[in-house]
Amino acid sequence: REREREREKMSKWWRAAAGGLRRVVETTRSYHTIQAIPRESTGSRVSVSDRAQGRIPAVVLAQNHLQTHPTDGGGAARSISRKHLVTTERKQIQAILDSVQLPFFCSTTFPLQIRAGSGSSSLLESGTVLPIKIHRDEETGKILNLVFVWANEGTELKVDVPVVFKGEDVCPGLKKGGHLNKIRTSLKYLCPAEHIPPKIEVDVSNLDIEDRVFMRDVEVHPSLKLLSKNESMPVCKIVATELENPESAQ
Repeated sequence: REREREREKMSKWWRAAAGGLRRVVETTRSYHTIQAIPRESTGSRVSVSDRAQGRIPAVVLAQNHLQTHPTDGGGAARSISRKHLVTTERKQIQAILDSVQLPFFCSTTFPLQIRAGSGSSSLLESGTVLPIKIHRDEETGKILNLVFVWANEGTELKVDVPVVFKGEDVCPGLKKGGHLNKIRTSLKYLCPAEHIPPKIEVDVSNLDIEDRVFMRDVEVHPSLKLLSKNESMPVCKIVATELENPESAQ
């Protein structure tokens, strides 16, 4: 009986934990839904006024190619081109940047809702977007403008995906005094919108002195297409340093 009671307690605990996790995920996802309102006018004066009110001018660019919809009978294709001039809330964008962190912001898709006005419940347009440019003030670093592109399921986008190196703490070449030469900090892929990776991890845990990882060796989702004329180019290399013992490198 005691075992049954313990099992019941654990079962209740796991159900509560799972429910809490779902709520956290839903809250985070909702928090990262970018809220925007239409921008009727353009120009430097209007932009200055928007920024003074705590808003960031932005543009959502169109996808000009045709998208095939399997549900359209016979695989008919229709244009999904739509461009919007909007403003977003500075506080929300900054909070998202703090959470996602650069440079992963421009390789992460976000839900976008365009409403009739600030605080309005009237939804004019919604979809998934990918940030592609952040314009900042050179002196203050404040965000001046944002550029997004529609990234709904079924579309393909060219994305510069940041490269993150892992396994440096156990890398044999580094333990011998070598240096990790990070030749590429990002790789460009043609990605289906639903499979855009925020980052690409390159494992260096087994590399010795003079070992390399080439573009062709990087593991990504099979739907991603590397946009490089030479897949034999290295992403990184373990190079010898002056302090390295030559005997240990052999």
